[in-house]
Amino acid sequence: MPEICRFYGIVIKMYFDDHNPPHFHAEYFGEEALIDVNTLVVFLGRLPARAYALVTEWATLHQKELISDWQKAKNLEPLEKIEPLP
Repeated sequence: MPEICRFYGIVIKMYFDDHNPPHFHAEYFGEEALIDVNTLVVFLGRLPARAYALVTEWATLHQKELISDWQKAKNLEPLEKIEPLP
């Protein structure tokens, strides 16, 4: 699963040809959540509240890039890295 971003100990990944809804995986110290790209809601797993807040802040800034990477992943194309939070 390609890593598309890493910040503050949080790792963001996407699987190639993954199931719907469009989503990304956020990992933080052994916890993992699947987060819907469109709504930014966790639909599987969990993250600590502070980590989730950082992930949603980041995802809000990069939603178009996440949607683009999702389409690339569905087409088995290389994914683009996305800038981390400063």
